[in-house]
Amino acid sequence: MSKRALPVARRLSLFTAAVLAASSVAWLAGPYPVRAADAAAIPSVSAGIPPVSDAETGWVMKTLHRMTLEEKVGQLFTTRVYGETADTADPAAVRMNRSFLGVDNAAQAVARYHLGGFVYFAYADNTRSPEQVAGLSNGIQQVGVAQPSRVPLLLSTDQEQGAVVRLGPPATQFPGNMALGAGRSVDDAGTAARITGRELRAVGINQDLAPVADVNVNPANPVIGVRSFGEDPSLAADLVAAQVANYQEAGVAATVKHFPGHGDTAVDSHSGLPVIAHSRAELDRIDLPPFRAAIAHGVDAIMTAHIVVPALDPSGDPATLSHPIITGLLRAELGYDGVVVTDSLGMAGVRQRYGDARVPVLALKAGVDMLVNPPVMQVAYDAVRDAARSGELPESRIDEAVTRILRLKWRRGIVAAPFVDPAAVPRTVGTPDHLAVAQRISDRTTTLLRAGGATLPIPAGHRVLVTGWDDPAAPTTTQALGAALGRHGCTPDVLSTGVNPAAARIDAAVAAARQHDTTVVLTNRATGDVGQQRLVRALTAADVRLVVVAVRDPYDVTTFPDVPTYLATYAFNDVAMNSLAAVLTGAIPPAGRLPVTIPDPARPGAALFPFGAGLSTI
Repeated sequence: MSKRALPVARRLSLFTAAVLAASSVAWLAGPYPVRAADAAAIPSVSAGIPPVSDAETGWVMKTLHRMTLEEKVGQLFTTRVYGETADTADPAAVRMNRSFLGVDNAAQAVARYHLGGFVYFAYADNTRSPEQVAGLSNGIQQVGVAQPSRVPLLLSTDQEQGAVVRLGPPATQFPGNMALGAGRSVDDAGTAARITGRELRAVGINQDLAPVADVNVNPANPVIGVRSFGEDPSLAADLVAAQVANYQEAGVAATVKHFPGHGDTAVDSHSGLPVIAHSRAELDRIDLPPFRAAIAHGVDAIMTAHIVVPALDPSGDPATLSHPIITGLLRAELGYDGVVVTDSLGMAGVRQRYGDARVPVLALKAGVDMLVNPPVMQVAYDAVRDAARSGELPESRIDEAVTRILRLKWRRGIVAAPFVDPAAVPRTVGTPDHLAVAQRISDRTTTLLRAGGATLPIPAGHRVLVTGWDDPAAPTTTQALGAALGRHGCTPDVLSTGVNPAAARIDAAVAAARQHDTTVVLTNRATGDVGQQRLVRALTAADVRLVVVAVRDPYDVTTFPDVPTYLATYAFNDVAMNSLAAVLTGAIPPAGRLPVTIPDPARPGAALFPFGAGLSTI
């Protein structure tokens, strides 16, 4: 049987075994950069798992052989870092970096720890602008390839789109996973991933910690919600598979998360340790199909969840630290031989039972390959190195993990082309074509669930008050909707009430509503926000022409089930508000269909709006 004819997981297992077996053979390490003949064999963009090439095997074997134990341990870590440049001397960034890295900046962190990667965050000043990100990426890679191991880094971020993005405008913004689930289009999901992937790759980000593969079957889920494609496992599997293929076609490693499924929890693993009560049969039916689909499409990486799943491991350990879940289920049963990465090791869900020095060691013993965001890098690094020296972690386990990481870097073209051209960034990031495609995709996702009281469509010339939820520090959502309504011929006024508005702000919104023809009130997670609930009820009691729109979780309507006109956008960025304005004014039809069930609070077990609900006309 040829290598191509072997099942994907079997081919990868044979490759890993071959590299590990050959790593003890003495030979001379090849030079860096990669020879032109080898570079020609490196796939710069490739969906799925290509056949193992001699060039790939040779580079991985040579690189692994010449690495010291300390360099191998460093490859297992990817961490956050503060600063706009690799060599930042900004006092605030230096202070933060010293607090958990013990060094001033990214360049020093690479030199000290031989890191395998970094994760970019907006709060860490990593993503100020596309050109700045490209410069940061190039600076990091320059340091990486200058190290004795000569290995470029994985540079990742959480560009899920919708509610979770790290690279904002001018990069192209899409409405997010649950909106794509409402649109029901595999092509649209794939296109969103392909454009996102191309823009990330243009700025030097070569791994996206996306897509989310969790199946959101719990309306009270505090951490997943609209990050999920919905509650239907088949729909989620189809859209996950499309996104995996398209991210990787764009040259970016896809990372599906959070294995084995974070969709049925009422606890946020950032602050607690969720327990998933699903039986094994329920896991197979609900949670695992999207991960199986991702594996079948050759996903580069899978992120673990800090959740306890007693049906899979009764020990009480979170999945990240569970040998039965990572090695038993993911590796042996599902046949996955790609890179397994942890969710952030700074989250409470993985720190409750063990200390920060034990967690990374236990994760590697469970079968994880890459350790993300340890609270204190020196503590985690020393713990893994010492466990390897003592024999608690056999060096063969370290080699196995490093082999997978090196293989990923080769296959995504990072070895051949670690650098990007900052001058070329504007030709890819946020282009008019990309923005237009994003808007067309968004236009197919807005969901109209109730249209009563002759409120829609809003006629041109009407005075429209846009009020309700917004970010108090930067009220861009209400402003974006007001501007979009103005482009459709309305006369808008904006009065943001922020989060949990006080009585005075609610009174001001009611008074303003009485001076307008139509009032559009936005809500965001109003089920847990008393102020938002009071605002909607006050506007309803004022007997004004009212439209209520959930701009994140569609479940908000359970708090006020009698509102006459109700829509869901699943996102609060500009493209979602543009689509909403077009639907409200009748410029486009409401094309989205609920990808979740909205329960009826008055009738336990019954649906207020079933899966698939959505009006097609107004």
